[in-house]
Amino acid sequence: MKIRFAEKKDLDSIIELCKAHAFYEKSNFNEGNKKGKLSQHLFESESNLKCLIVESDTEIIGYATFFRQFSTWDAGYYIYLDCLFLKENARGNGIGKQIMEVVRDYSKTVGCSIIQWQTPGFNTKAIKFYSRLGAERKTKERFFWKV
Repeated sequence: MKIRFAEKKDLDSIIELCKAHAFYEKSNFNEGNKKGKLSQHLFESESNLKCLIVESDTEIIGYATFFRQFSTWDAGYYIYLDCLFLKENARGNGIGKQIMEVVRDYSKTVGCSIIQWQTPGFNTKAIKFYSRLGAERKTKERFFWKV
């Protein structure tokens, strides 16, 4: 098992994992031009979006995306973990913790001392996992406003 930053050759697998992740979180997933958009945002030099993938032999079994974001309240930057998803057969083996360690190490290298993320309230396994990491839980409502 290997955790590494994504490469262009991984895009099809990442999209399949995104689709499975959306389904897992009871959300819709539109595949329209995902490959082009993800390629642009993951691999253009000015993007701050990062993507880790988990590779087992030649199969990609998980991914995490994150980026640096600014907090006005703290007057500083933090890392926002947008997605963390593992195929079902890869869960419960410590891989999630390893991914979080890689994200934490990256955070330190870019001067961020906080990582934030969210998960649906019904995802009790993820909530227990994040609690075991020692993460502090804050309840907020998330809104979506289409423009």
